[in-house]
Parts: sequence; structure tokens; C-alpha cells
Amino acid sequence: MADKIKILLANPRGFCAGVDRAIQIVEQALIQYGKPIYVRHEVVHNKYVIHDLKTKGAIFVDDLEAIPKGAHVIFSAHGISKAIREEAKSRELIPIDATCPLVTKVHVEVNKMLNQGMDIIMIGHKGHPEVEGTMGQIEKHHTDRKIYLIETIEDIKYLQVVDPNKIAYVTQTTLSIDDTKAIITTLKMKYPNIQEPKSDDICYATQNRQDAVKEMSSLCDLIIIVGSKNSSNSTRLKELALKEGIEAYMIDNEDAFQSSWLMNKKNIGISAGASAPEISVSSIINKIETLTRLTITELPGIEENIIFRLPKI
Repeated sequence: MADKIKILLANPRGFCAGVDRAIQIVEQALIQYGKPIYVRHEVVHNKYVIHDLKTKGAIFVDDLEAIPKGAHVIFSAHGISKAIREEAKSRELIPIDATCPLVTKVHVEVNKMLNQGMDIIMIGHKGHPEVEGTMGQIEKHHTDRKIYLIETIEDIKYLQVVDPNKIAYVTQTTLSIDDTKAIITTLKMKYPNIQEPKSDDICYATQNRQDAVKEMSSLCDLIIIVGSKNSSNSTRLKELALKEGIEAYMIDNEDAFQSSWLMNKKNIGISAGASAPEISVSSIINKIETLTRLTITELPGIEENIIFRLPKI
């Protein structure tokens, strides 16, 4: 183990504006309406955040049937399908929408494309709440329309659409430009007339955090990503570090940190996914500090000053 280890902190890291907004919505609803406040699915994908909100009075449910009639329900930052929105209405629930504005923008694009008679190709990860919400934008009167999900270039080989001249694509916002570039290029080769989104669907925070990890990789011999396993953008950060040839681990908290990781290490980079709080980063640094002497350096990076306004609660 090195006599003194350098900790390099990636910038930007941690909470993005959409996550910060979603957490504030739950906290404000608790203040305004009191305990409990029901939230459909995890409002953001982070164990610490979910535990903290539970202690404040939030109840997370997978099924709207678990919510009493007439109660408030918060929809997570990942967005929901139209069927879920209708189900909430039929159960006389009072909705509070914490959907990230960037995801809402994709939903608006999808609905425009469907109304123009387009079938849609969704680039994303099967089972992710954002993907389910976006693909669930098809309504009953759009039964003649289709949304296809593709995860890899290989999927494109087997993709068969009804009309190659009436298709468009959108992407899961938590994928970066690097994640989607090759897939989009292959799509365009197979379907030259495919319609692109009118504006960039990639979340600024996803791209910024990936760029920061990429920059940091050349300076480190170990990278720790702070984030939960079900966080798509946190997982991508770890995968990116590994792709750069750096030993990398993704952990939720200091308890998961293993002292053996420090063997023969001199420079440790730390970043955090867009749903991971800074307190988790600090706790992990404190744990490392009990094991070895440290110096801590904040690396330069893009300054994010985006703020999403809260909805009427």
C-alpha cells in the first residue's frame, strides 16, 4: 500500500437537476400534505435517498392498488406510461408528477411522431422505468402504431418495421452520446429515411459525468463510482472506467469499500452517478482515510447551473 494516496474527485458528479427536483417534490409534498406520501416506484435510483425519504414519511409502492383512494401519488423522475396515468385517475388518486423535464421532452416528441403516423424505435435498456414509460406513450387510438425497443447493434439486424419510410427513433436519456452513436449510425444505414429527434435527447448530466470519468481515467489506477446497482447512469460510469482499462468498482456506501482495493494504488478517482448524494461520497472518503493517509484534489470540469422549477404541489 502506498505511503500516501491521492484522491481525485471528478467534476461534475452526483445529483443532476432532475434528481434534485424529484427529491424536493417528495419533501415538499410531505410538508404540505403530511405523512404518508405515496410514491410509485423509487423516485430516483439510490438506496441512501430512498431510505432517507422513507424515514421522513414516504411510502414507495410498485402497484397503485396499494394506495388508498383519494390519496396523493408522486410519479418518479423516470416518467410513466399513459396507462398508469389513466389508472391513477380511475382510482381517484391525486397525481404529483416528478418526471424529469428531459424525459417529458422525449414523451412530447414521441407523441408528435405517433400523431404523424410514425412507428418508433426506442434505444434503451429493457425493463428500465424510463423505457417502460416512454414506450407506454401509445394510446388506444394508436393501436396501428408500434414502438420497437433495441439495446444493441445486433438487435438492428433482426428488426423488421412495417414501413421503412415512416419510422423515427428516440433514446433513453441516461445513455450518453458515446453509448448511442454506433447504434444510431447502424440504424441510419439500414433505414436511410429514419426521422431523428428534433433536439438532443441525451441528458446533459449523463454526458458530463461520463466525460469527467473519461478525463480522470488517465490519472488514476483505481476508480470508485458511488451509486446503486439499479442506477443506469451510475452503471455506465463504472463500465466506462473499465473500458478505459482502469480497475473500477461501484458501491453505495463506505461499508462496501474493501481495504484490499488500496494495495499498490497511488491515485484513486471517485465519481458519483446523477442520483447519488454527496454525503455518500464523503462517507467513502472518510472510510479510506481510516485506512491510509490521503490528499484530496477536486478536478476541474464543466460547471452545471441548470435548475428545473418545481411543479405546483
